[in-house]
Amino acid sequence: MKQQLGIKQRHDAMNGVQLGVKRCVDIAFSALGLLVASPLLAFIALRLAAQRNGSVFFRQERIGRGGRPFQIYKFRTMSSEVEADGPRLLPHGDEEYGTRFERWLRRRHLDELPQMWNVLRGDMSLVGPRPERQYFINKIMEHTTRYELIYEMRPGLTSEATLYNGYTDTMAKMLKRLDMDIRYLENRSLRLDAQILWTTFCRLLRGKTF
Repeated sequence: MKQQLGIKQRHDAMNGVQLGVKRCVDIAFSALGLLVASPLLAFIALRLAAQRNGSVFFRQERIGRGGRPFQIYKFRTMSSEVEADGPRLLPHGDEEYGTRFERWLRRRHLDELPQMWNVLRGDMSLVGPRPERQYFINKIMEHTTRYELIYEMRPGLTSEATLYNGYTDTMAKMLKRLDMDIRYLENRSLRLDAQILWTTFCRLLRGKTF
C-alpha cells in the first residue's frame, strides 16, 4: 500500500541564506578539487584510454532538483553490455565486471571524480541525496510517493545514506536510503554538511568502501 505524503507537509531545514552559502561552497570546492585533482584525473583518463576497451568517460541521465534530468559524468569502468537486458542494481565493485584497474577505481570511488564538474555546473551539490535514474525512481514510487521530496534538493556527491547505508543493491536499501535522505532534508545545516564531508574524506583516506 502506497504512503501518501505531499511535499508541502515537509520543510527544508535550510533557509535562503544557508542555501546561498552552500552553493558558494559547492562552487569553490568543486573548482579547487578539479584543479588539485587534475594530475590524477589525467592519469586515470590516460590509463583507461590505453586499455582500448571503450570511451574514457561515461554519461548517464539522472534526475535532479525539481525532477529535472541531467547528464552525470563518471569514468567508464563497465561495458555498456552489462545492462544490455535493462537497468540493473550491481553490487559496488563487482569482481565480474571490468579490468583490475577499473574495479580498483570503483572500490575507491575514484570513478566518480568527474562529478565535480556536475557540482560546478549546478547539477549537483557536494552533499545531498545520490541522484537516481528514472527507471529506479518509478520502482521506488510503486512503494511510496515520498520520493517527490527528494526533488527539493540538488543531488550530492556524498550523503549520510551513502556513508551508513552503503551501495543500494536492493529495494529495501533504496527505501532505507530514501528515509535517510528525507531526514537529512528536515535537519540539514552547513555544520551537518561539513561533518558529512569530513567523514567521507576520512573514510576515503583510510581506503574504506561504502
